[in-house]
Amino acid sequence: MNRPSARNALGNVFVSELLETLAQLREDRQVRVLLFRSGVKGVFCAGADLKEREQMSEAEVGVFVQRLRGLMNDIASSAVMGLIETTRGLLPGAGGTQRLPRCLGVALAKELIFTGRRLSGTEAHVLGLVNHAVAQNEEGDAAYQRARALAQEILPQAPIAVRLGKVAIDRGTEVDIASGMAIEGMCYAQNIPTRDRLEGMAAFREKRTPKFVGK
Repeated sequence: MNRPSARNALGNVFVSELLETLAQLREDRQVRVLLFRSGVKGVFCAGADLKEREQMSEAEVGVFVQRLRGLMNDIASSAVMGLIETTRGLLPGAGGTQRLPRCLGVALAKELIFTGRRLSGTEAHVLGLVNHAVAQNEEGDAAYQRARALAQEILPQAPIAVRLGKVAIDRGTEVDIASGMAIEGMCYAQNIPTRDRLEGMAAFREKRTPKFVGK
């Protein structure tokens, strides 16, 4: 993301470009891991573009927030972070009131949203809001390098199994445990006929590294 004049704030054009890019990448079976990186030094994303939002009609705001919510269904972020909407006379509209309680619990989510408190990366890590917190390096890309290292761990794994695992987790956490088990079962069944599953079993038997092809 590279919109330095607005600190990568999410405006209409920017959101449209991100959604279009995601749609293209979703159809590219050669892509196994996707990293979102800021090209603006010192900031990942400033949130919604409130200057642009101020010029919108009520109807336009509704449409924009719906599109932004769709974008946030596909990506997530970190560093100094917070849902600060209540400090601007707003409330989180891109899914924050639903995702944060599922991640941290209702009581803590209410505290953070009601106060509009900002968290450091270390604080977010302690709370379990982010998986990793890293000290900044001289190049200013420590988080990116950690993300690349994590991507390198994911890349060798069976891509269909990873994709279906993501579906099972994302959809299963939105329903009760019995329904979640059913979703997992359906995802597991889709993976059974894949060449990668047979390759994994053969590699285990032959004591070698598997070579997955995504089929």
